[in-house]
Amino acid sequence: QVQLVESGGGLVQPGGSLRLSCAASGNIASINIMSWYRQAPGNQRDIIANIIVDGRTNYADSVKGRFTISRDNSKNTLYLQMNSLKPEDTGVYYCAGRNLGDTYWGQGTQVTVSA
Repeated sequence: QVQLVESGGGLVQPGGSLRLSCAASGNIASINIMSWYRQAPGNQRDIIANIIVDGRTNYADSVKGRFTISRDNSKNTLYLQMNSLKPEDTGVYYCAGRNLGDTYWGQGTQVTVSA
């Protein structure tokens, strides 16, 4: 089992920045891919960034160049640095950890981008 707890969400003005954190505990060594997802009101949950165990990263086109996913293995923590935020970035942000058999989810953290 893996437990994930997100933090760092909040209200920010357009053009601002936020950094989300996802603290992991449990059988972390089994996780191959860590990801951030976003679910806007009325929409499905969409992947926006992931980082593979070898350090490679991938981003959705909508956030490429503005968001950066990273991890600190010494702290068992995943991060999402979000810059140049737009109103359309509003939603609940979830971190997820995946191994060969399972996907583990955090509880989500709300990000609202509004003037």
